[in-house]
Amino acid sequence: MVNSLILPGKNRTLYTYQPKQTAIKFDIPAGKPFEKRIAYSAAHVVCDPLADTDPLSNGQIDWEQTMKYRHYLWSLGLSVAEAMDTAQRGMGLNWERAKELISRSTKEAKSVGGNIASGVGTDQLVPGPNVTLEDVEAAYEEQCAFVEGEGGKIILMASRALAACATGPDDYVRVYRKILDNVSQPVILHWLGDMFDPALSGYWGYKDIDKAMDVCLRIIQENEAKVDGIKISLLDENKEIKMRRLLPESVKMYTGDDFNYPQLIKGDEQGYSHALLGIFDAIAPAAAAAMHALDEGDMARYDTLLEKTVPLSRHIFQKPTFSYKTGVVFMAYLNGHQDHFRMIGGSESARSITHLADLFVMADEAGLIRNPELATERMRHVLKQAGIS
Repeated sequence: MVNSLILPGKNRTLYTYQPKQTAIKFDIPAGKPFEKRIAYSAAHVVCDPLADTDPLSNGQIDWEQTMKYRHYLWSLGLSVAEAMDTAQRGMGLNWERAKELISRSTKEAKSVGGNIASGVGTDQLVPGPNVTLEDVEAAYEEQCAFVEGEGGKIILMASRALAACATGPDDYVRVYRKILDNVSQPVILHWLGDMFDPALSGYWGYKDIDKAMDVCLRIIQENEAKVDGIKISLLDENKEIKMRRLLPESVKMYTGDDFNYPQLIKGDEQGYSHALLGIFDAIAPAAAAAMHALDEGDMARYDTLLEKTVPLSRHIFQKPTFSYKTGVVFMAYLNGHQDHFRMIGGSESARSITHLADLFVMADEAGLIRNPELATERMRHVLKQAGIS
């Protein structure tokens, strides 16, 4: 029997909530790869709560539980997008620690035949007036060489340093041309909107999205052989569809839209998007089951599986959007994938207790709580820390 909870509501009110008594069983064929879509889950990291270091400036990673979670994602058939913003890259995870994460995860992926691609950026550079385009190029090249040296695939992330020092679109064209010239295999480009990272405002040389898109498309067209695809995270399905229709035939669109992913992945008469999503970390079983339903042409089941997850995703990614990592890790804690709710950088405090309570209810209603008794007990513990019992 799962006991009820007293949860905080609006305007400092409290209410009684009765969690569901049983978990939903997702139909996921073991060992069967997805056929019609590529589905990357950007994966979070588990911090080491017992490390005797400052969690704000020197948070440590629990490598065993972090790797265990990646094996869980691979077991569901999902690919892993490593060392991305979901792993708090640039927001608690620096380049030195990202290198170890990439190295460990790439080795683990090879051991089980899991698919992995890793984020490459310029976060060893601190943006400032003395940073030049040459510095940005050198930083990108260092990280590209590291990932390829580990035998991994590259996701070429947007650069805060480039956004700070570029004087216009031609600087982006120059930098990306040089980096793409030197990679050994096609990469996934990454266009992260400023709602995810305010330091990336005006990326590609324009704040106007359509003008920025023109620059990005120019870079892709001029370097088509070195571009596997592009992930865009703008939370605007119409912009993604517009760009998807303008891409060269050989270049894939990977949706990063955590608000509108079901219809973007499903596609329309002119095309579809693959997936590279942070929310797939939090809804992994539903996402995997939906990809199999799509493979089987069972669109009714696909719709049912993913539509239930959208309210939760929109809640997790609500403004300030960059705090979504807190909700992703909280889901992992509720579902028993880690033993604690602590994060590097102290980011567990980035969302309110009311936000976390609403997340619990939405996850329960979507059938994403795999052990209701455990999750309810853990929710009760978090509520007690906020003075609610």
